[in-house]
Amino acid sequence: MKYAIVTGGTSGIGLGVAKMLLCKGYYVFATYVGPALSEKLENFEAIETDQSSRKDVYNFISHVKGKVDHIDCIVCNAGMTIRKSFTETKDEDWDKMMEVAVNSHYIMVREFFPIIPEGSRILFTGSQMGLNPHATVLAYGVTKAAIHALTKNLVKEFEGTGTTVNAIVPGFVNTPWQKEKPEEIKQNIYRKTAIHRFAEIEEIVDAYRFCIDNPFVNGSLIEVNGGYSYK
Repeated sequence: MKYAIVTGGTSGIGLGVAKMLLCKGYYVFATYVGPALSEKLENFEAIETDQSSRKDVYNFISHVKGKVDHIDCIVCNAGMTIRKSFTETKDEDWDKMMEVAVNSHYIMVREFFPIIPEGSRILFTGSQMGLNPHATVLAYGVTKAAIHALTKNLVKEFEGTGTTVNAIVPGFVNTPWQKEKPEEIKQNIYRKTAIHRFAEIEEIVDAYRFCIDNPFVNGSLIEVNGGYSYK
């Protein structure tokens, strides 16, 4: 059997990707924080993991290594934002956002590296906010820009193995997180997007599927943004 890891895999894009991998025959280990997934999925194991905690991250790694001897796909999807202005953002806010989105995923890929077979897939969830300045949270955009750079640099580490490393770079997506936005802000985003709406989760998941199925896509930042900032 093939084994996959999806961080932040119990909601939004992460859950969509996890279900796609299940359909492809993978056994999926997912990290999550907050309420547990009520839906029962076969060959799916969700492990509560606070990725801002190094201890939790290493416990998750040990748990997976104790169960399997290879990992065929890692989807580094978890991220977080703390909505404060530039001057109000504290050191601990910055550190927590970087730890979840960047550091924990760097550690996971490094620690699983010896058991990643040739021809495997490493995928990151980037963001349009890592390419365009974020209007609200500077640190979030910086974490995603770091993810884009990590994607490019990891290609060299897997050179010659047939394992590919790519990042999906979504614009605004209809996730539970976005549903909390006031309607006025949503309409403003729609006006900046040529398709005039948010993406559906499945439309973003298709980009992950493409990278998994195509062995020649490598080191790419796949933008799926509906034509964001077209005007």
